[in-house]
Amino acid sequence: MSEPLKQQTDIARAAALVADPTRARMLKALADGRALTAGVLAEEGGVGAATASVHLARLVDGGLVTVERRGRNRCYRLSGPDVVAALEALALIAPPLPITSLRESSRTNALHRSRTCYDHLAGQLGVALMRALLERRMLVGYDGVHRPGEAVRDRPASYGRDVVYELTDTGRREFAALGIDTDRLPPRRPAVRYCVDWSEREHHLAGGLGAALAARLFDLDWVRRGPAPRVVRLTDAGAEGLRRHLGLPAYD
Repeated sequence: MSEPLKQQTDIARAAALVADPTRARMLKALADGRALTAGVLAEEGGVGAATASVHLARLVDGGLVTVERRGRNRCYRLSGPDVVAALEALALIAPPLPITSLRESSRTNALHRSRTCYDHLAGQLGVALMRALLERRMLVGYDGVHRPGEAVRDRPASYGRDVVYELTDTGRREFAALGIDTDRLPPRRPAVRYCVDWSEREHHLAGGLGAALAARLFDLDWVRRGPAPRVVRLTDAGAEGLRRHLGLPAYD
């Protein structure tokens, strides 16, 4: 019996899809995992409806984005968290975009302060949460600092997996007090992963636990969606609740 044909991945094609500035802005707008209409994405991309349709068709054809119909609207979302991981990895080495207006400056500051990274929290808030979890020994295994120059000797390095964080018994109890059952996280997904935060250059919590924590904070109204895609804000109740439960200090 012959072996299945092995193929190489077409990195150039994927890179070309991301390389266009309009498509890059659309992909970044979708990076919180939610579906957005073509109209919203046209505005985010800074183009008209017809041009946006062409770009979105290319992203769908390239497998980076999926489309679904909701009533009279066509809504688009990223095809999965791997697309966000690729965007975040590129953001670590990308030069900063020039800021040309007060609106852009305000949005940039808001994204740095607190945002979603697919289905978990990132930015200063996400990094502060990760530090709090480590300081309270809810997670152990590493210190949350990104050190790209350190060699990995005992296992192959890969993005988000080159160091291992583990949930402790203390962590299980503390998460339970927040209303998160760590024994009922999605079984097909790693419970504890991290992302290298592109704006803070430190780790924030991803994986099933990161998603569960973000969802719970939204349910409690401790964080709310902001006025722009990906932007979130910590409420007064959230600041007090996270200080009480996790010892989270002011992070700005």
